[in-house]
Amino acid sequence: MKVAVGPDPSLVYRPDMDPEKAKDKGSFRNYEAGPLLDRVFATYKLMHTYQTVDFVRKKHIQFGGFSYKKMTVLEAVDMLDELVDESDPDVDFPNSYHAFQTAEGIRKAHPDKDWFHLVGLLHDLGKVLVLAGEPQWAVVGDTFPVGCQPQASVVFRESTFQDNPDLQDPRYSTELGMYQPHCGLENVLMSWGHDEYMYQVMKFNKFALPPELCSELDLAMLPWVQEFSKFDLYTKCPELPDVATLRPYYQGLIDKYCPGVLSW
Repeated sequence: MKVAVGPDPSLVYRPDMDPEKAKDKGSFRNYEAGPLLDRVFATYKLMHTYQTVDFVRKKHIQFGGFSYKKMTVLEAVDMLDELVDESDPDVDFPNSYHAFQTAEGIRKAHPDKDWFHLVGLLHDLGKVLVLAGEPQWAVVGDTFPVGCQPQASVVFRESTFQDNPDLQDPRYSTELGMYQPHCGLENVLMSWGHDEYMYQVMKFNKFALPPELCSELDLAMLPWVQEFSKFDLYTKCPELPDVATLRPYYQGLIDKYCPGVLSW
């Protein structure tokens, strides 16, 4: 299957929202212009230089013991009060607000799927790694497969990979690199970041989320990934939610699906 070429790889899978619910969708994910572009480009340049097969494997070992911190989900959300994502061209406010924005967008559209509301709250919590001292290029931003030639759809691909040593290594510099055709996503090593880390945290702490989120069948997961992605993107706005009024509801979901103090 040929992957669509464009500045944002997630657009291949991201469905449109109702125009009434999204203000000027074209203004989101703009990697060509905007007041935050220099910051975003610098983050991706570092990411695409230093995210290698060796680096990713070392990070899995470093954080695979989940000995960084003991805390509840809402304590992790509160940590994101201190984080502004330097890879995000759309917003310049703390990530904790975006967590509640995403969760509330899902809650409004899917009032009967409380687990899905919780996913909105959880989706960026892996960014606590920045507060653990990790550089943002090793935590935030769009992920991509390492160990093979970057596809044309990767953000800033043409101008940021020149210094990545894997692309000088014959094992990793071809189109498929270290992979076999149709090997399945579960066998692909992705660049290290908050998404992979949070997935591992959820597995380690045995979150009681339904199979829709935990299935390893790529095609079975895709509709839920598509549905989630539009809320992750299109709920971003400068009108910040009243977090204090929302916390009791989400505390109830946490108590149901991932209660208590967790290992991070």
